[in-house]
Amino acid sequence: MKKKKSIAILYICSSAFFFNLMNIFVRLSGDVPSIQKSFFRNLVAVFVAIIMLIKSSEGFHPQKRNLPVLLGRSFFGTIGILCNFYAVDHLPLANASILNKMAPFMVLIFSYFILKEKLKPIHFLIILIAFTGCFFVVKPSPDNMDLLGSVLGLMGGITAGLAYTLVRLAGLRGEKGATIVLFFSAFSCLSVLPYIAINYHPMSMHQLSMLLLAGASATAAQFSVTAAYSHAPSKEISVYDYTQVLWAAVFGFLLFGDIPDLWSVVGYFLIIGAAVVMFLYNQR
Repeated sequence: MKKKKSIAILYICSSAFFFNLMNIFVRLSGDVPSIQKSFFRNLVAVFVAIIMLIKSSEGFHPQKRNLPVLLGRSFFGTIGILCNFYAVDHLPLANASILNKMAPFMVLIFSYFILKEKLKPIHFLIILIAFTGCFFVVKPSPDNMDLLGSVLGLMGGITAGLAYTLVRLAGLRGEKGATIVLFFSAFSCLSVLPYIAINYHPMSMHQLSMLLLAGASATAAQFSVTAAYSHAPSKEISVYDYTQVLWAAVFGFLLFGDIPDLWSVVGYFLIIGAAVVMFLYNQR
């Protein structure tokens, strides 16, 4: 059990690093529409997953009983990506990352209803603290020019939490990681393809390269997070996902000159603090 948990922690830390790289490349790709960015983000994952399935000789054979789970994971995962990409383009990188990191708290809530994992009163208190921190980051007011980006960033975290819960459900039901990734990536590409066909935005070679690198980073992150939640319950490993915020703060400052305001920093401490308290409580 301890070995599986250690492996899950390694996977979740890897996913945090690669998701941060993905956000950096998405930001560096410039004024390409978020929907078009999401297409290339998932296109790389489609080919990687196909190659892995061919090499493993397992083939693409999702279990019939898991199709509703895979469809739900794919739908909410796609919404989460679109919202997150919009936030990355319109907010400081650390703000976009911390809002997306509401996902682990949402995993707790959705796991309670979907996976029947037990929650205690302290878990609800921790979730309340996290949402309070989120309020400081979003700063809802008519004068907040970044309000739409902040709200969509939070929505991305919520839908990602539901998607990750369904990833764990599919994993518990014996679905292979490569199958889960391929199903999601193909669904996401196909769902936005009609829009791109009508509203394609011409790209420079630099922009295409950045989006392909974003896709490669996202693929590594996607396989890592799928493996992580398949190896251990979310309440035991989710705190390590917050290493992405630290990476985002460092690279956001070095690459883009992002400096979060005081209220955002307060929000960071509340959200990360809630995650640490949750982790320490679960280690008792």
